[in-house]
Amino acid sequence: MRKFIVMALVLLAMGTNAQERDSLAVKYAETITAEELKDHLMILASDEYEGRETGEKGQKMAAEYIANYFKSLGVEPVVNGSYFQEFPLKTERTDKGSLMMGDINLSFYKDFYFFSGFSAQEIKGEAVFAGYGVNTDNYSDYKDIDVKGKIVFVLPGEPKDSEGNSIITGNDNVSEWTSDWRMKRDYAMEMGAKALITYRPGYDQYIGRIKYWLENPGMSLDMDREERTEVLPMFFTSEEHFAELIANGKGGKLAKIQKKIRKKGVSIYKELSKEVSISVQREQRKFTSENVLCYIPGSDPELADEVVVVTSHYDHVGMNDTDVFNGADDDGSGTVSLLEIAQAFMQSKNDGNGPRRSVLVMTVSGEEKGLLGSEWYSENPVFPLENTVCDLNVDMIGRVDEAHADNENYIYLIGSDKLSTQLHDASEVMNSTYTKLELDYTYNDPDDPNRFYYRSDHYNFAKHGIPVIFYFSGVHEDYHQPTDTPDKIMYEKTATIAKLIFHTAWEVANRDQRLVVDVQNDFE
Repeated sequence: MRKFIVMALVLLAMGTNAQERDSLAVKYAETITAEELKDHLMILASDEYEGRETGEKGQKMAAEYIANYFKSLGVEPVVNGSYFQEFPLKTERTDKGSLMMGDINLSFYKDFYFFSGFSAQEIKGEAVFAGYGVNTDNYSDYKDIDVKGKIVFVLPGEPKDSEGNSIITGNDNVSEWTSDWRMKRDYAMEMGAKALITYRPGYDQYIGRIKYWLENPGMSLDMDREERTEVLPMFFTSEEHFAELIANGKGGKLAKIQKKIRKKGVSIYKELSKEVSISVQREQRKFTSENVLCYIPGSDPELADEVVVVTSHYDHVGMNDTDVFNGADDDGSGTVSLLEIAQAFMQSKNDGNGPRRSVLVMTVSGEEKGLLGSEWYSENPVFPLENTVCDLNVDMIGRVDEAHADNENYIYLIGSDKLSTQLHDASEVMNSTYTKLELDYTYNDPDDPNRFYYRSDHYNFAKHGIPVIFYFSGVHEDYHQPTDTPDKIMYEKTATIAKLIFHTAWEVANRDQRLVVDVQNDFE
């Protein structure tokens, strides 16, 4: 019953021309076809585009292709006579690194690794061992201790009792302190630590899995450090090296420390006798990348200043010596869907039936490197954020995951109800009216350990209080592999999802009243 009531309210919100708008929506949605999606993707995800690595030749080719397509539709450029919003980037490649304590000397990659986010090249300081590096109401490794200016060693995971239950949760379920190592880093930083050192179980196997990200330079926006908060340097080594470092600093045997914590259920803090010295040598390069904008002005003078944004990222991870990472699903599927959505809106405009509010179809780059293009837009918007009604973000909608192996007629929705119940309800109604997909909200759970809500470009709108929906069909075996190729895309499925996105954008752009932000985001 509620869905029927919601549908009636949504249709009422579209005004007195609701039936006419409804028939027009169907007409223009039908211009989104599997055949045209495939035509675009066979080009953008071809070997010629070299995996669309951010800032490299293939990404520039893709940007030109997208801009030329927008031009062919009759879209006017809105960024100083261009379709491109350029933004500055820099890469920092770690050439060498060492971690020394007493007579122990560890080498970067072989013996330890770290992720980018800090600028320090030399880190020296007194060392301490602080248990698991956890701080909760019922267990804290930081109670009555001072780690300010010190290099802190912590165990991975969280403390458990003699029966194997988590001391934090009180049962066999682990807390976020295990699933998200950033919590330990961030709290240690809050306590004034200089750096954090832990170990990664199964180090040798894991280091092979992240080889690409370690050997390739870390990328970031090239802006003053005052504008970006640095993270605490955090270093990962093997359990064997970690135990060796602790023993070298006269902290005792690691196995005995862990056993003592389990037995007593309280933290163990030890000041280590030797300083740690960490050296990082980097090589820096500066360049630019582009967001590509298709702006369709609204037809209603009273509403045209308000903008409905639809986004996808068109970059991917490039190529290596032997393979091209074509990125057909990630996020070629989203990119070509936006091309079709732009075509549908432009046809409506050319027919004299354009959306009442303005629509910005924007393909962004830098997503694979940390949502950089959308971050730059959100900090340097072409259209004011206060006039931005919502962002519908599309990232990987062309395949199925293991959970839906027998049913391709689905889509994961993430974030739809986090800021606006009206956006969520409109989405539900558009689907039940037009596309009849299974809307799966599994990853919308605030406790989702995958944290997908934070991992695509919509988040840079949501963090500014702009309602969002993230459309995602899940991870599959070809994710970030050279086997993510256009022949594996389910084009009919992709077309159906693209139509849902168009219908939702159409409804939001044509309703009488702007979407209301009526929910406090329950994410961090």
